[in-house]
Amino acid sequence: MTTARYRPTWDLALDPLVSCKLCLGEFPLEQMTTITQCQCVFCTLCLKQYVELLIKEGLETAISCPDSACPKHGHLQENEIECMVATELMQRYRKLQFEREVLLDPCRTWCPSSSCQAVCQLKEMDAPLPQMVQCSVCTLEFCSACKANWHPGQACQETLPITSFLPGETSSFYKSDEDDAPIKRCPKCKVYIERDEGCAQMMCKNCKHAFCWYCLESLDDDFLLIHYDKGPCRNKLGHSRASVIWHRTQVVGIFAGFGLLLLVASPFLLLATPFVLCCKCKCSKGDDDPLPT
Repeated sequence: MTTARYRPTWDLALDPLVSCKLCLGEFPLEQMTTITQCQCVFCTLCLKQYVELLIKEGLETAISCPDSACPKHGHLQENEIECMVATELMQRYRKLQFEREVLLDPCRTWCPSSSCQAVCQLKEMDAPLPQMVQCSVCTLEFCSACKANWHPGQACQETLPITSFLPGETSSFYKSDEDDAPIKRCPKCKVYIERDEGCAQMMCKNCKHAFCWYCLESLDDDFLLIHYDKGPCRNKLGHSRASVIWHRTQVVGIFAGFGLLLLVASPFLLLATPFVLCCKCKCSKGDDDPLPT
């Protein structure tokens, strides 16, 4: 791993060191990389590791500047990313970009067949409505809305099958129990989500919707994770009882802290209210006074 190089102060004027916002080390300019769009500067090693992590995890298709306070909210261009990562990672990045484009395009959709990777075209005038789509590769006829076999005259099912396949996946990749299927769709935005390990509380990276992996029930308002105390998902969170209790203690502590702060501040707010109202009345009266002649 590259280490920061420190030199006497009298030598800095000849070859100044630049600070990296990620690792807080100081490096010569030739070891730094400037993002073209926002002109933020980071050491090449840190920026490379940041880009590789996002591509491997599939977190972003548009890789943003690592500086959360970046004034221009810059993004790395494709040629900048290509110079940092290996060929295999670059191919994965382009694949993620393409899948994202198809997902957001109302006139395109993936063929739901487990052995087909084709992108099917929808009729533009009827794109938001359920319509029959025939794959040009495998000739499968399916519904554009629910991805099930075409069902003329019948409404789509309320929920999509949780054993839906990603492009290129085969049915052998899935277990017989649908609750343990490693790939499901977000119940809100229908984006594919893969779960390798971890707890059953999931958050969609696309729409930020929190839900239970097993029953797909919403957890957006379940801050204490009461969902896993009863019902079919009881004790299936994936954490020990002690960690769940600690989580609940932290959440309760946060709300209690805000409540205590409000309780302490309320007398001062009550005392300040008359003065605020008085000042407001004086200001309004002053505005109504006629201009001096």
